[in-house]
Amino acid sequence: MKQYSLNEKIIVLKVKKSPLFIRIVMFFFAFTSFLIPVVATIMSIAIGKGLQIGYFIGLFLFGLIGFRLLKIALWNTYGKETIIWNSSTLKYEANYRWFKDQTKTIKLSKIDFFINKIGYAEEKIGTLVIGDESEKIESAIKIPIVQIEKLIVKLKKIEQTGV
Repeated sequence: MKQYSLNEKIIVLKVKKSPLFIRIVMFFFAFTSFLIPVVATIMSIAIGKGLQIGYFIGLFLFGLIGFRLLKIALWNTYGKETIIWNSSTLKYEANYRWFKDQTKTIKLSKIDFFINKIGYAEEKIGTLVIGDESEKIESAIKIPIVQIEKLIVKLKKIEQTGV
């Protein structure tokens, strides 16, 4: 499965989906983390104990945990990165489908493309790195090195021709 698409100077890298069982478990725990403190607070009010500061602390902490788990589950299901470049700037954005990270923009004197090999040598996976000597943007998506090499050849051809 090809994990990237290239349209002129726009690169879209897509996450390889986790197994369905893992994603179901992650979504279950994410939504449960939101529901437990809400249900506990409603039950406490219903039996007459009223609101206490501990409920707000629980709502806040479980909300943070639930949000983080939801973000991870969405990334492992729908995650993609969009990289847009021209001769002097590079824009990067991670997309979780329901959320988008802040767009990171850097100015470059010369754009070059690299592979950052990660994991064990037998896995033959890496990440795409774009930048120059001073600044760079590294993808978070692990892609087979063969695909990255093909992508880099296409990117260098586009960079040379200016198309």
